[in-house]
Amino acid sequence: MISFEFPVTERTRTLLRLEHLYGRLAYFFGKDHPLDHHAGLLVLFELMETASRADLKADLLQELERQKQILEPLRENPNVAEDTLERVLEDIEQASAQLLGITGKFGQHLRENEWLMAIKQRAGIPGGTCQFDLPSYFLWQQKPAEERRQDLKRWAGPLMPTAEAARILLKLLRDGGKTHHYVARAGAFQQMSGGKIVQLIRVAYDPALNVLPELSANKYALNIRFVSAVTGETRPRQTEQDVDFSLTNCKF
Repeated sequence: MISFEFPVTERTRTLLRLEHLYGRLAYFFGKDHPLDHHAGLLVLFELMETASRADLKADLLQELERQKQILEPLRENPNVAEDTLERVLEDIEQASAQLLGITGKFGQHLRENEWLMAIKQRAGIPGGTCQFDLPSYFLWQQKPAEERRQDLKRWAGPLMPTAEAARILLKLLRDGGKTHHYVARAGAFQQMSGGKIVQLIRVAYDPALNVLPELSANKYALNIRFVSAVTGETRPRQTEQDVDFSLTNCKF
């Protein structure tokens, strides 16, 4: 099965983008080649821009607190695993404390590093990070892989509380999902929402069908259209075949 996730709210969209970027960051940091570490540095710059929104920290703290208020009463529920619940609550407390420890604008320590900002500026120019453009950066790339990795981790360190907060919130969101199976007749499916708001929708199906889901959702209805997965110049068209798929609605 292949699964596509569709964020319904702006907050969920931001969380998914953060998850995507932090996943790429971890991947490239774990490699040894200078080109991998160059790619990791570019992801770091993407994170700096993506998470620099002034209200992101407040949004994350507010949502973590809301989840804490929802989960704490479950301590009295005998059907809830106490150890698991306490672990989640502890994770929320730690993530909140780490976020509160961030002072100033997100990524400000990177903006104040003239050497890194010179790389960021040149990286926006095609081929702009050649050794003759940035000789000091080329010299850094010749350092041992572990030494480079430690530099990357030091630069990324102050950003990591955001990664942990996003991880916790997305896990809680996904764990709260309810899955049902449906058939999209001739590639089309509609479901009335009844005023219910979800934050994330997951659509999963057999990739051998070679189709892609297009989704629109609001508090009144959910519409899914499966179209042909084309990679050439032909415009995608709605498939004529029936598509068996599973639909997961995730909400806190």
